Amino acid sequence: MRMLSKAQVRELVLYSPQHIARLEAAGQFPKRVQLGYNRVGWVEQEVLDWLQERIEARDQQI
Repeated sequence: MRMLSKAQVRELVLYSPQHIARLEAAGQFPKRVQLGYNRVGWVEQEVLDWLQERIEARDQQI
């Protein structure tokens, strides 16, 4: 299992940290994992699955 940093997640999804936090709070984005006192990460596969869902939704609209 690989964990992604905030910067890596930002790079993958192209959203600002604030928008990612809003999506998380709304239950529309994978939840972060507290790794340490000042460190969080996201499970890479969960983020990739989230992106895949968006791709599939896009393809169904065509």
